[in-house]
Amino acid sequence: MAPMNRPLLNRRLAEFGTTIFAEMSALAARTGAINLGQGFPDTDGPDEIREAAVRALREGHGNQYPPGPGVPELRTAVAEHQLKRYGLAYDPDAEVLVTAGATEAIAASLLALVEPGDEVIALEPYYDSYAACIAMAGGTRVPVTLRPSEGRYVLDLDELRAAVTDRTRLILLNTPHNPTGTVLTRDELTAVAELASERDLLVVTDEVYEHLVFDDAEHVPIATLPGMRDRTVTIGSAGKTFSFTGWKVGWVTASPELTSAVRSAKQFLTYVASGPFQYAIAEALRLPDTYFEDLRADLRAKRDLLSDGLAAAGFEVYRPAGTYFVTTDIRPLGESDGFAFCRGLPERAGVVAIPNAVFYDHRDAGAPFVRFAFCKRTDVLEEAVARLKRLAP
Repeated sequence: MAPMNRPLLNRRLAEFGTTIFAEMSALAARTGAINLGQGFPDTDGPDEIREAAVRALREGHGNQYPPGPGVPELRTAVAEHQLKRYGLAYDPDAEVLVTAGATEAIAASLLALVEPGDEVIALEPYYDSYAACIAMAGGTRVPVTLRPSEGRYVLDLDELRAAVTDRTRLILLNTPHNPTGTVLTRDELTAVAELASERDLLVVTDEVYEHLVFDDAEHVPIATLPGMRDRTVTIGSAGKTFSFTGWKVGWVTASPELTSAVRSAKQFLTYVASGPFQYAIAEALRLPDTYFEDLRADLRAKRDLLSDGLAAAGFEVYRPAGTYFVTTDIRPLGESDGFAFCRGLPERAGVVAIPNAVFYDHRDAGAPFVRFAFCKRTDVLEEAVARLKRLAP
């Protein structure tokens, strides 16, 4: 037997145990509670896109290893999407890379661009894989906290500027932002861009919720701002937009030099993935504008249904401008510990949520906040709202 004189798990990952999503999903299964914790839809996406995947399988498209950078049809569709939506012109052969979902794109980007000792600024609360990927790259994460103000979470630009040191390598952005639902404004992003240019920083930006914006919110890719195209790695994904999260199709758009760097890391992760699904997502990206408009309208109605129900149950609600999550403050309910609240909620109200504190380095800052997902059927959300009424004072 191999010697056991040190822990088996790499010390860089020692702080990362079983994810809160696995814990809460298991709790939902055990109690029969409605799972509004994990962010996946409970219905599939468009029938014609599902049939496009079936057609690709039957015709032998992608059943064997697809090209390492992704199938040409999808890379071309991604480039067309970026040009049509944002005026960003990318060469599909040199500036687009297909990945196994956005999670691999994040991992490959950080593994490629970060060396031990580099600092990575991340806006907290942040998606949990960010911290793990920074750790695997040997970097040091430096959190800058988004804080609630007047109904939305805002970025303190002075705090961001103060966080930059001579060791800072890149800023890791996420907008629309999970879990808070905020959408960084053009002014906020312009300030980030100016700082990145001034201090010669790279930016990796996770924009998987780009089509899930509501009301007057505007999604602004930071790569569109002056000086940013050649220092930005933009990450997109099909899962959130087309409700096929299990297909794991994501992509990177960046300059040839950045794309090549990310590809160097990505080829030793999955190498390739999701062959037939890549052909289907190429078709999905070319769906008419009405698809994206209907998606937003549907999710906006579900956001309002759940947000209104949470407010009626006694939560303070931060109605999101984007994503399909709503963050709440439990202090009006006489609670302050999000972990304890979420672990007890299935028995109290038959609903599962996620404590936001898991997304923070500064756990105290996130302690009273809880996240609910509204990417579920309307009847499921109506039942959840009815159950949550049990909490009302």
